[in-house]
Amino acid sequence: MNTPAHLVFGLTAFGRLNQTAVTIAALIGSFLPDLSLYLMAGICLFVLGMPPQRVFDELYFSDAWQQVFAIDNSFVLWGIALAVCLWRRSAKGVALTGAAILHLMFDFPLHHDDARRHFWPISNWVFESPYSYWDRAHHGGVISWIENALVAVMAVVLLMRFRAVRPRIGIALLAGMQLVPFIVFSIMFG
Repeated sequence: MNTPAHLVFGLTAFGRLNQTAVTIAALIGSFLPDLSLYLMAGICLFVLGMPPQRVFDELYFSDAWQQVFAIDNSFVLWGIALAVCLWRRSAKGVALTGAAILHLMFDFPLHHDDARRHFWPISNWVFESPYSYWDRAHHGGVISWIENALVAVMAVVLLMRFRAVRPRIGIALLAGMQLVPFIVFSIMFG
């Protein structure tokens, strides 16, 4: 799934009205499984000036990058972290780790050839789903419609939940980051 969708879903599931720290933890947790990709790709693209084809066709699939992704996309590691947060009764920790696990739960069935080792360090097994959130050869066109419809519905739910101006602006920005490109590309490419 696209990162803004993960943020909307994590915020819907774990964000709490009048609990700013918990809500921010949910947003951070929703983003953390993608953070390494943004950092590594960003440095390669914008600092080192590498072409996108090298970054996403070669480096992305390299053993080094896949090892990093195995760590930050591990159900095992996030599950241990969630168990510790539950044991400590940390609402912020539960929101952060729960949102990260929710991110993985959506990624697991929606990645084909770009799937991760979600059960590292117990296993290096990779589930190559027959579905992809982006690859049209694996139903990406249909999945993107479903993803965007869910984001629109959850954005409405969040706007009803959070009545203050600042959260509503943030929700609108997240939903816009997800929905505007989808709408534009749908119009341009049918």
